[in-house]
Amino acid sequence: MENSYDLLVVGGGINGAGIARDAAGRGLSVLLVEKGDLAGATSSSSSKLIHGGLRYLEQYEFRLVAEALAEREVLLKIAAHLVWPARFVMPHVPGLRPRWMIRAGLFLYDHLARRASLPGSKAIRLDAPPYNAGLKPQLKYGFIYSDCRVDDARLVVANAMDARDRGVRVLTRTECATARREQGRWRAKLSSGEGIEARAIVNAAGPWVKTVLNGHLSQPSRDEVRLVKGSHIVLPRLYDGEHAFILQNDDRRVIFMIPYGDFHTLVGTTDISVAGAYAHPEASAEEVEYMCRAVNRYLARPARPQDVVWKYSGVRPLYDDGTSDPSAVTRDYTLRVDDEAGQAPVLSVFGGKITTYRRLAEHAMEKLAPYFAGLKPAWTHRTPLPGSDFGGVPRVEARDAFFGGHPHIAEATLRPIFRRHGAQAQAVIGDGDLGEDFGAGLTEREVRYFVEHEWAQTAEDVLWRRTKAGLLMSPAQRERVAKVLGSP
Repeated sequence: MENSYDLLVVGGGINGAGIARDAAGRGLSVLLVEKGDLAGATSSSSSKLIHGGLRYLEQYEFRLVAEALAEREVLLKIAAHLVWPARFVMPHVPGLRPRWMIRAGLFLYDHLARRASLPGSKAIRLDAPPYNAGLKPQLKYGFIYSDCRVDDARLVVANAMDARDRGVRVLTRTECATARREQGRWRAKLSSGEGIEARAIVNAAGPWVKTVLNGHLSQPSRDEVRLVKGSHIVLPRLYDGEHAFILQNDDRRVIFMIPYGDFHTLVGTTDISVAGAYAHPEASAEEVEYMCRAVNRYLARPARPQDVVWKYSGVRPLYDDGTSDPSAVTRDYTLRVDDEAGQAPVLSVFGGKITTYRRLAEHAMEKLAPYFAGLKPAWTHRTPLPGSDFGGVPRVEARDAFFGGHPHIAEATLRPIFRRHGAQAQAVIGDGDLGEDFGAGLTEREVRYFVEHEWAQTAEDVLWRRTKAGLLMSPAQRERVAKVLGSP
């Protein structure tokens, strides 16, 4: 049957895209539906980090931290153009966590998983270059450790592209309207009017996981999701250097301060419980003030709410473990399978974080394996994502060769193209005729590539998810992109 699939995946965030890719590589036929744009919600609103979660050690989340640290090494290899190492500085403030506690935590962080490519932690002085840049002079001591940064939305797109290359049908702006079990299979109706069949469903709808499960699939469930809003702000660069900061706040939470491009600093995040699916979360004035106040404990020149050039929020769909403090709710994931007489299962994803999406996908396939005889073994840990296979050449050498092959194109244009597409950058620019220059290194040729190959439809898709060019553009430049695409 033409519209019959082994697996229907609902949700085009990082978990849905990761599961669709994994399933296709194991031999399943897969349909992925996303009601908006890929990474259109939580998966493009993260802190842009691949990290073990140092603060989770205080909550005794040792399994989660160990898995995340191991995944950090995997993603450095398979997503080499989207994940890159960073050093994080933690200033010590007397009266908060004692130095012995921080040392012990960093020792665990260094040793909970094998660390092959990143340097370990150590104590440092903060009253001399380079780590004193931007800090108050009374800060004398601190620690430095390793984690990674990531382009979160592009990581989702890369997984979706690889899934498509392996036969997955990817439909954006398409919702699974209803689905019912009939004769041991799921029969679903899409918002487009198309009817499809599937042997199993993966519900990776993020903040809407309960809505899909109880409403669209008519599947009862006792599991609850805890929706926690996390907001971020972007300010003009607050300090010199490529290192990031993890800052202790007086409420025992931590705030990240991370270089964001060449001209900005990203600050986040908050933890605020919210009700409903919260389709369009926004950073409140109180959250902006909270983040500015938190970093100003450390900065020589205060960050002010009026200096914020961009802010965004995402809603984390955490598994409700009954914890009253939103910051203490587990960031681990729960995968729940419900079936009918051993047939037509639905696997629902509660919780999770971008760092562990690949292992979450593997665990999802392990839970679905009893329903699919002859399923192929795990494979994603060793196979690069599109753009990250440089044929054994170091990424820096591949970048320099790409630059050298196009002397007539400004490096300011080539650099962001390579950063976004990696080994596929040549396919993006083709014969080098890039067409109109929209500003911020974004050209007509690349916009056309986003539309033809990466499911982009609107200016928001292009300017804030496929790229972050919108941050560097004037209103007139952004309006020009919207006009070309015919949609804001």
